[in-house]
Amino acid sequence: MADGHRALVGTVTEAARVLCDWGSTRLRAFLEVGGIVSDRRDGPGVAVAGGEPPARILASVLAPWRAAHRLDRVFLCGMAGSRNGLVEVPYVRTPAEVQAWRRGARRAPAGDIEVSVAAGIATENFHGAPDVMRGEETQIFGALRLDRQLARGCRLIVLPGTHSKWVLVRDAHIARFQTCLTGELFDVLCRHSSLLRAGDGLEAGEEGFEAGLRAGARGDLLASLFEARAAQLIGGRTPGWARAFLSGLLISAEVAGMARALESTAGEVTLIGEPALAALYLRALTDRGITAHALDGDRCVLAGLHELAAADERG
Repeated sequence: MADGHRALVGTVTEAARVLCDWGSTRLRAFLEVGGIVSDRRDGPGVAVAGGEPPARILASVLAPWRAAHRLDRVFLCGMAGSRNGLVEVPYVRTPAEVQAWRRGARRAPAGDIEVSVAAGIATENFHGAPDVMRGEETQIFGALRLDRQLARGCRLIVLPGTHSKWVLVRDAHIARFQTCLTGELFDVLCRHSSLLRAGDGLEAGEEGFEAGLRAGARGDLLASLFEARAAQLIGGRTPGWARAFLSGLLISAEVAGMARALESTAGEVTLIGEPALAALYLRALTDRGITAHALDGDRCVLAGLHELAAADERG
C-alpha cells in the first residue's frame, strides 16, 4: 500500500477480506480488496482491552469496512487464539513447519462473521523449560515465504517486542525458541518503578541509550538498573536520558544473554519487527560483533496470514 493507511472507496457489493495481527498490547487489522491492502485500523490488545469481549472489539474495528464492503473472511493470528481471545486454539508443538501450523487453525463465529484463527507454537526453550508464542510464528512463516533463503539450513530469527523471541529455524521448521520479557519489563520499570522519578526534563538521550548498551554488556543487570536513578540524582541526567538508558540496558542484557546461550549457532541474525525497534536491536547486535539484517514486521505478518488464508480457501 502506498501510504499504509489510504482507504479505497468501495461499495457494499465488493468482496474483501481482513487480515489481523492481535497481540497483547494492540490489534492491527488490514483490509484487502482485490488482493491489495487498502486500509489499516488499530484497536486494543487482548491484555489491555479492559474486560471488553474480544468479539465486540473486533466488530467495532470492522464496522467501517463492513459498511463499504462484503467481508468474505477474516483471518487472525496472535492472542486472538489465546484463552482470553476469540477462541482458544491449541498450540502446535515444535519442530513445526508451515503445513502443521496451517492445520492447527480453528474456525469460529465472532458475532455474525466467521473467522479463522491461527495456532500458536509450543516448545522447550534453550534451558529445557516450557515456552510458547502466538503471532510471532505467523511473522516467521511469512518471512520464509518472502525470502526462500531463510527456509534452508539453520537460521536464527529474533523478533523484538513486548515478549521478544529468539527462534532457531532449521530447514523451514521452527525448532526451538526462547522468550525474553524485555519489552514488558521496560514498560513496568518506566511506569511503576522509582527509576524515572528523580529528575526533571523529558529530553531523550542518545547518550543514555549508548550508556545503557555498555552497562548491559557487563552482565550485571540487577546491579545496573539503579544507575538510571543515581544518574539523575548525582549526574544531573533527565528522566528522558534515564528512559533511554533503561532501553539500552535491557536490550543489551537480552542480546548478551542470548548470545551466550546460542554461542554455537553461527550465521547472520534476521530481525523481524517494527523498523524503529529493530534498529535498536541491530545496534546492540553490532556492538557484540553479530551480523544482522532486518525485515519489516507488517510485511512478514501479512505474508504469513496469506499462507493461512490460502490453505483455508483450498480446504
